[in-house]
Amino acid sequence: MTAQILDRGLTSFLIGDPAGVHPIFDATGSTIAPGRWNTSENPLIYSSEHYSTALLEKLVRGNGRLPPNQHYVEIAIPRGLTYEVFLPPSLPGWDSMPPSASRKFGRQWCAEKRSLILIAPSVVARLDNNIMINPAHPEFRLVEASLHQPVFWDRRLFGSAGRG
Repeated sequence: MTAQILDRGLTSFLIGDPAGVHPIFDATGSTIAPGRWNTSENPLIYSSEHYSTALLEKLVRGNGRLPPNQHYVEIAIPRGLTYEVFLPPSLPGWDSMPPSASRKFGRQWCAEKRSLILIAPSVVARLDNNIMINPAHPEFRLVEASLHQPVFWDRRLFGSAGRG
C-alpha cells in the first residue's frame, strides 16, 4: 500500500474521559492498553469516521458497561495530508483475536511513517471505518481536535436499568 493525499478534509470522532489520566486527544491510552493496530511501542490515536461508530467502539472496549464521565472530541484532518486505506483481503486474520496480524501491520505502518492516518474497517461495525492517527508523523501538527463535549448515553443500550 502507498500513501495518498486527501482531496478533502476529514472529520473523525474520539470518546474519552476528560478527567482521566491523559487528555482525550492523546495516544497515551494506546500505550497502556494497545488496540488492534498498535503495540505499546507505537502509540496511535484511535478515532472513528462517525460518532455512532465511536460509541460502539467505546462500548466494546468497556465490555458493555456504561463508561462514566465520557466526552467526545471532533477531529479535523485537513485536505492535503496523507492517508492510507487498509484493504481487508490484503491481510488474512486482521480481525482476529488476539490481533497479532493487524498489530504487526500497524507497527510497520507507524515505523515507516507512510502516512498520517490509516483508514480501516471497524470490526464491530464493518461498513464503517476507524481512523488511526500516527502522532509521530510530521503532519500530525496540522490535525486539530475540538473542545470536548459530554456523551449522553441512551440507557436502552445497557438494558432497562443500565449496568453502570
